[in-house]
Amino acid sequence: MSIDYRHDLLFGSFVTPTAHDPQHTVDLAVTSERAGLDLVTFQDHPYQPAFLDTWTLMSYVAARTERIALSGNVLNLPLRPPAVLAQAATSLDLLSGGRFELGLGAGAFWDAVDAMGGRRLTPGQAVDALAEAIEVIRQLWDTEQRDRTHLDGEYYRLRGAKRGPRAAHPINIWVGAYKPRMLALVGRAADGWLPSINYLDGGPAALPELNERIDDAAQAAGRRPADIRRLLNFATPRFSQSSAGLLNGPAGSWVDQLSALALEHGISGFIIASDDPRTIEQYAAEVAPAVREIVARERA
Repeated sequence: MSIDYRHDLLFGSFVTPTAHDPQHTVDLAVTSERAGLDLVTFQDHPYQPAFLDTWTLMSYVAARTERIALSGNVLNLPLRPPAVLAQAATSLDLLSGGRFELGLGAGAFWDAVDAMGGRRLTPGQAVDALAEAIEVIRQLWDTEQRDRTHLDGEYYRLRGAKRGPRAAHPINIWVGAYKPRMLALVGRAADGWLPSINYLDGGPAALPELNERIDDAAQAAGRRPADIRRLLNFATPRFSQSSAGLLNGPAGSWVDQLSALALEHGISGFIIASDDPRTIEQYAAEVAPAVREIVARERA
């Protein structure tokens, strides 16, 4: 059964925050904007010395751009306290004129997290900690309330913290999730689902079941399934003369594949992992407009 949650389509890039040539990293973000993409994102591995710090990079990129939205893809929660993250997010949103979205992950690579002083968690504990962190962030963002914030969680606590500052726009929380408990958390508490398709067992064939898990959790929490945007990361995309798989072929095959993902599986965010400026430019010029046209026509 086909499903379309009817969100506006987003086309973005996933740029490696490499430290050995930082100007190239920034230039790829600028290229993404000039080419016409909607979003530029960066992975976040603070324990990786070959990478720039993602938050510092996003702040610098925000100052070098004017239109494109920015997000971590996804931010490493175990090494970023959620109360500080909440204020950092609203600050960057204000400074960028409302261009920041908050991509969050429960954590991975626990040996590396532990080596930097972070808390080592089991997979189940990491899900519970992420749920508490989202509550912390939402409370601190809720500037309509005048009282101070309180949360007595197992992993995070608020003891009368002040709310704010108020963001320039309603920041979305997009969660990277694959397993049932994480998908349920997306459904009840997040604004978007942001996995990488190469990590989905079965690839696109897995999407109906995973969407259903999110939808069921959303409805159980009194939300609409359409409240949650569905985005996908695509690793190693390649333009080539003949089709050889997902986003590996001529631009026309990319258009057909992404249009089907939008109209059949409700995907509305398409983020390609590429550090090649020509790939980014071709994606923006030949693929994104054609997918928008097809989806708009079918929806009409």
